[in-house]
Amino acid sequence: MDFSKGEQAPVEPRVFKAYVASVTLHADRVEIKRKWIGKLGGNKDVTVPLSTVEKILSKEPNVALNGYVFLVTADDPPQLKALADAPVKQVGGNPRTVMFTWGQRATFAEFRTAVDEAWRAAQ
Repeated sequence: MDFSKGEQAPVEPRVFKAYVASVTLHADRVEIKRKWIGKLGGNKDVTVPLSTVEKILSKEPNVALNGYVFLVTADDPPQLKALADAPVKQVGGNPRTVMFTWGQRATFAEFRTAVDEAWRAAQ
């Protein structure tokens, strides 16, 4: 690679530990791998290309409620709810949502910032 010609050094993937999931952020995609307990409600592992993300919604975790980062694609409802008629419309049931506990609030902030920067760079 010739960095004098404006080429960028490859970005190393970053791994974030979320609630019942592990998230790997690459320059062009996000891989969400769920623990078995995170798959009980029908959720699954997923790879989300950043080019398909239309917007990123998030809610900070607090003492009473878990927070989340939602990578919204054209296939998703515009908003998630705690309870809905289909799991894909629920915070905990959408495969492109990553949840964080109060104890993971620093990781939530790191991931939220990193995924937003990667998404903007991919546009």
